[in-house]
Amino acid sequence: MASSKYQAAPYPSAARLSDSDCYQEYSASLKCLEEFSSDKSKCQKHFDMYKECKKKEREARLERNRSRSFFS
Repeated sequence: MASSKYQAAPYPSAARLSDSDCYQEYSASLKCLEEFSSDKSKCQKHFDMYKECKKKEREARLERNRSRSFFS
């Protein structure tokens, strides 16, 4: 069995989530669900804020990628 130089996180996507600009909105959504016993209808505002944040984050990433040149 080969040994690895580093140990990967068991849930790598969860590790990256905390680095996201939208982590605050994500956390607020979860907190709302917890507060209202998973009644999603009472947390729609938080879901919408998170969705909008993710949309802006994606647009910014696409713009950064467009501005990069593979041949420079």
